[in-house]
Amino acid sequence: MTQKLPTPRGRLTADRSLNDLTWLRVGGPADWFFQPADVEDLQEFLRDLPSEIDVFPMGVGSNLIVRDGGLRAVVIRLGRWFNGIEVDGTRVRVGAAALDAHVAKKAAEAGVDLTFLRTIPGSIGGAVTMNAGCYGSYVADVFVEARGVTRKGELVTLTADDLNFRYRQSDLPEGMVLIDAVLEGDAGDPEELQARMEHQLAKRDATQPTKDRTAGSTFRNPAGHSSTGKADDVHDLKAWKVIDDAGMRGATLGGAQMSEMHSNFLVNTGEATAADLEGLGEEVRKRVFQNSGIELHWEIMRVGDPE
Repeated sequence: MTQKLPTPRGRLTADRSLNDLTWLRVGGPADWFFQPADVEDLQEFLRDLPSEIDVFPMGVGSNLIVRDGGLRAVVIRLGRWFNGIEVDGTRVRVGAAALDAHVAKKAAEAGVDLTFLRTIPGSIGGAVTMNAGCYGSYVADVFVEARGVTRKGELVTLTADDLNFRYRQSDLPEGMVLIDAVLEGDAGDPEELQARMEHQLAKRDATQPTKDRTAGSTFRNPAGHSSTGKADDVHDLKAWKVIDDAGMRGATLGGAQMSEMHSNFLVNTGEATAADLEGLGEEVRKRVFQNSGIELHWEIMRVGDPE
């Protein structure tokens, strides 16, 4: 933290704890935490930031474990300037900080079907980065383009070919901060779209621990998927099933637990550390491999240093 950083118009905070900004409520401090005032502020900051200082774009922390030692980086979190939602026909331009659920609702009100986003935790920047999806639909299916600011401060437009969407992955350039995206859904009746989302919410609440501290699905489903993220066949294997088969439903480590309600959800029961959560996840991966020979891959991003 001895390097001289640019002086932005937005808010720049040193040694900012991140544990209150993640859904799992764990994690140490970031060396620096930056909330840009607008796109130009973000461009100028990244352009003038010393190249040896790492950058980590952070959304609402819904799919993230920050390790207990924190992050040696500038964490960039976009605020209200970046959460707009504009509908034009069946296309919707959304700020990267807009919540997935809000985008689904606004689009539905305008008769555009982006309903699959309704139950996905997090913001659009993260949804694009990881090709988020559910109910057989993925960001790749509705993606038109996105804009981002490079590490050199340049504003660029990205196509689907640039991002090379795969199951829970994309090729977003290192250090780039997404600022918005254009999505296009099918036209639909607003009342029917609203009813579909209410059904999805009821199904989610009945099958997932939505009242607990979780970060969504812990591991990716292990079967092969197509380039858009869709399963290759109807025999797609689920992570929860191989976790159950390994006897790890309800398993605990410190304050961490694999949910009794849905065994692919990692829960902070109240006093968990990041080390507890990641350690339990690694034990699950080990037991599943020993039991079935299947290697589970994390869906939750883990960043930072151990304590």
